[in-house]
Amino acid sequence: MTGLRRAVHAEWTKVRTLPGPLWLLAAVAVLTAAVSAAAAAAVHCPAAGCTQDPAKLSLTGVEFGQAGVAVLAVLLISGEYGTGMIRTTVTAMPRRTTVLAAKAAVVAGLVLVAGTVAVGGSVLAGRLILPGNGFTGFSPAHGPVLRAAAGSVVYLVLVGLLSLGVATAVRDSAAAVGVVLGLLYLFPILASVVSDPHVYRRLEQAGPMTAGLAVQSTLPGSEALGPYAGLAVLTAWATAALLLGAATFHHRDT
Repeated sequence: MTGLRRAVHAEWTKVRTLPGPLWLLAAVAVLTAAVSAAAAAAVHCPAAGCTQDPAKLSLTGVEFGQAGVAVLAVLLISGEYGTGMIRTTVTAMPRRTTVLAAKAAVVAGLVLVAGTVAVGGSVLAGRLILPGNGFTGFSPAHGPVLRAAAGSVVYLVLVGLLSLGVATAVRDSAAAVGVVLGLLYLFPILASVVSDPHVYRRLEQAGPMTAGLAVQSTLPGSEALGPYAGLAVLTAWATAALLLGAATFHHRDT
């Protein structure tokens, strides 16, 4: 446990002494809230009644902010491979599992903070904008809305961990970002072009993004999976990526 604390401290020192990661986190928070505000402002509820989920609408920016989270997590390890710093890291901390665990802890902590700010800004924007567009009864204090907001923060953390695992296995920054974004966006793209409703539902349930973002839904029956089942699917993806990353990190030369 002492070794892990030291490794976490070392990883945090690396992050805070480099301007790039912190600026990227700030950009994630601002971009997420801005896109959510724009989405809320662009939609008006017709007189016949609203069919869109106001909570999901106010959290639209999460789908865009996750790309910044993926880039951040990838750079925290693939950047070290690019500069050769990874050799110094494993020399100072020979237990590679501890190194990866420390990086995962730092990624989770950073994304948790940035994600909370981003989601909080998004929900606040929705609360201020949506009532003027005909959406009534939307309140951040409402139980399902709170669950959607908290679940969105967890979603971003899991995307960060998924990205870290992929980057550890792939090593190359560009390739790792491509793989992560492919995993996130490929399933909804495929689902949009299939005509079989059974296949469509399976793709929605299996995709890390489509499954994970089900937590944002507050309208019953609007998603292929329940909110917590969807997060469980994304957790399985993130866990598998971290296990793959740990295995390759342990057995390959740096």
